[in-house]
Amino acid sequence: MALDPIAYKPYADPDDFIREVTDLIWVDRSISFIRENYEPDSIVHGAYGTSTTRDEVVEGTLMRIAATPDRTGQAEDVVWEARGDDAFLSSHLVLSGDLLTGAHSRTIANCLYRRGRMVEEWVVRDSLAGALTLGLDVDEAARAQAFRGYTGSWTRPAPADVVAAGDSGPRPDEHRSEVERVLEMVETVWNGRDLQKVETFFARDLVLLTVGNRVVIRPEGYRRALLRFLQCFPSGQFQVRDVQTNHAVRYGGLRVAVTWKFVGDYTGVTTYGPRTGEPVDVLGISQFTFHQGALVKEVRLWDDIALRAQIVGTRGDVELGPTNIY
Repeated sequence: MALDPIAYKPYADPDDFIREVTDLIWVDRSISFIRENYEPDSIVHGAYGTSTTRDEVVEGTLMRIAATPDRTGQAEDVVWEARGDDAFLSSHLVLSGDLLTGAHSRTIANCLYRRGRMVEEWVVRDSLAGALTLGLDVDEAARAQAFRGYTGSWTRPAPADVVAAGDSGPRPDEHRSEVERVLEMVETVWNGRDLQKVETFFARDLVLLTVGNRVVIRPEGYRRALLRFLQCFPSGQFQVRDVQTNHAVRYGGLRVAVTWKFVGDYTGVTTYGPRTGEPVDVLGISQFTFHQGALVKEVRLWDDIALRAQIVGTRGDVELGPTNIY
């Protein structure tokens, strides 16, 4: 699909657009640029719920930058795909590091830009990594946050045919076999619980980067990492909400980004404190890399502190501090 330059002007392409705009706001601290870059009624689905105004983005960005003045970030991957001839959906993997301590964490922001303006965003941060680095009590950190809940597209049923159209709208039919392979893996391994089939989809020397800055290797490591999450929500299911693909040599070839929602009752292992029996609603994003027809890498992020905040909120075990929805 040919993309009109109006979608990413004045930059060379969507990759350049996303990297430069993010640097301008987050590294150069031009927070005011958000007013040029986002539509006034822009929608952001974050770990603590949905915001529906540009002002909320400005305020949240200012608070986060002020709270972490020694941190900077750079693009680790940008998986972008056209949405019509004047828009694109990007999946921007950001590696953030503390300039003083060297501690790092990752963020994935999926942004729908139309004619150079952000209209809707889905963003997840590895807040667990930051909390562990600072030596914080993760449950205490969660009790200081308020889960506000989601509105809009995130509350609707999952798209019937995500290959054709996800939450961001109709998508080009590109790299269909790889997209279908990822979706088959999600249904077979994640939702079907056939963990033996990890080796059917992934190469032997796979790498999974996930929350808490954990690095997982080999099929058995992948199985254990999935079980570690599912054991808390044994009936839970992953809903695929959106997908995009991109081939770029600089990022390792063909990647497939998947936005997913996990819904399940907290009835299992008590990793997150006493069971509530109540459902959780988890926003997550994964980026998969293919090599010679097999999956060789996945980056899988969700906000684990926000998940804890949902759970403690259902128990009424909350000591509210400032909430940063963005």
